[in-house]
Amino acid sequence: MNDLPRRAVTRSAKLATLPLGFAGRAALGLGKRIGGKSAEIVAQEVQQRTAEQIFKVLGELKGGAMKLGQALSIFEAALPQEIAGPYRATLTKLQEAAPPLPVATVHKVLAEQLGDDWRRHFQSFDDQPTAAASIGQVHKAVWHDGRVVAVKIQYPGAGKALLGDFAQLARLGKLFGALLPGLDMKSVLNELRERIAEELDYLREAEAQHAFALEFNGDPDFYVPDVVAANEMVLVTEWMDGTPLSRIIAEGTQEERNRAGLLFVRFLFCSPARVGMLHADPHPGNFRMLPDGRLGVLDFGAVNRLPDGYPKAFGQLTRIFIQGDMETVMAGLRQEGFIREGVEVDPDALRAFLAPYVEPTAVEEFTFSREWLQAQAATVTDLRPNNVVRQLNLPPSYVLIHRVHAAGVGVLCQLGTTARFRDEVIRWVPGFADDADPNADDEALAIG
Repeated sequence: MNDLPRRAVTRSAKLATLPLGFAGRAALGLGKRIGGKSAEIVAQEVQQRTAEQIFKVLGELKGGAMKLGQALSIFEAALPQEIAGPYRATLTKLQEAAPPLPVATVHKVLAEQLGDDWRRHFQSFDDQPTAAASIGQVHKAVWHDGRVVAVKIQYPGAGKALLGDFAQLARLGKLFGALLPGLDMKSVLNELRERIAEELDYLREAEAQHAFALEFNGDPDFYVPDVVAANEMVLVTEWMDGTPLSRIIAEGTQEERNRAGLLFVRFLFCSPARVGMLHADPHPGNFRMLPDGRLGVLDFGAVNRLPDGYPKAFGQLTRIFIQGDMETVMAGLRQEGFIREGVEVDPDALRAFLAPYVEPTAVEEFTFSREWLQAQAATVTDLRPNNVVRQLNLPPSYVLIHRVHAAGVGVLCQLGTTARFRDEVIRWVPGFADDADPNADDEALAIG
């Protein structure tokens, strides 16, 4: 691979190898079964090889294809164990690594963006990337003033490739459906597509990261590396060491999992109040546990700008649901746009659907687990026409909040965290704590 593959015919051919390869391996598996191998062994072999091919093709394509792989890797905790096993290690790789660009291509980008004398900005520059993601890769270097820095370089042609991938990926719904039965692949792809322009803008990302770094400077719980320099395709930030959250998931003690999960939730909930922005790409590759116990946070290419913090109705309706007043909850959901005009929803069905999402905030301490998430996924993927999920609407202002919460729950279930999450909601989510005025909810929701 000499560059990011961006010719449509080439990328289409690569993507096409996924279903064709799967079919070929399935046929090979049938031959082995006829030859005497057990169905279980053959199925495991087919799944393992399929997972390996998904990683290889998505990783090589980078762009939208790899971004989809990262999105799926967050939700693997929702998969039944017999399906999740062979895919887990492969999907986790997408959070931390991808086949790197050749050194010559890296140098070409640096010369185009920083000038032919780009090396004068650095005391040293490591040509081998330390991490690679969907639209860029990171190199460790020493800035001219002696600071150790991370140099994030955008792949040439990433913008065109990203947009071109989604049409092809939409045709592969059946294959990815084997990973997450019932997943609405169309909505996932549409939402990812909308975030592309923002993530390609490294100057916008630099602005967001600098704002987070300033707010959390000296914070006892969090560390955000500050921006050193930036332009359209190169972003230089302070270097950060630490243990990736993916390693805590794989190898961490229960104490480490509990600490990581609690800080993870605290960061997501406190950021809108403190910075006016929500980190909108909470997959494990963007978080590190530092030796001093703080949570380090990376990658601010996707943020949800919430200058007024979380919508107050979000906290109010959660609390009112816990109190059992479904009439007020349904009225509030209508006002916020979750239940469209003319749509009638069964209150009991809605209560049953919402209960698991509210459960972690209704008790003093809660344990997230893969088993719990699998039970919730079975409810959400009920495809019957009268399923309440199919009657609800997701207002545009809540799309990113929903994405972050859904992905965050996936990460917490991977961690298996036990912690006092309710305390964080009380502290940081407006409207969740009891209002002094008993009429405040009616007035705020305008339903009195």
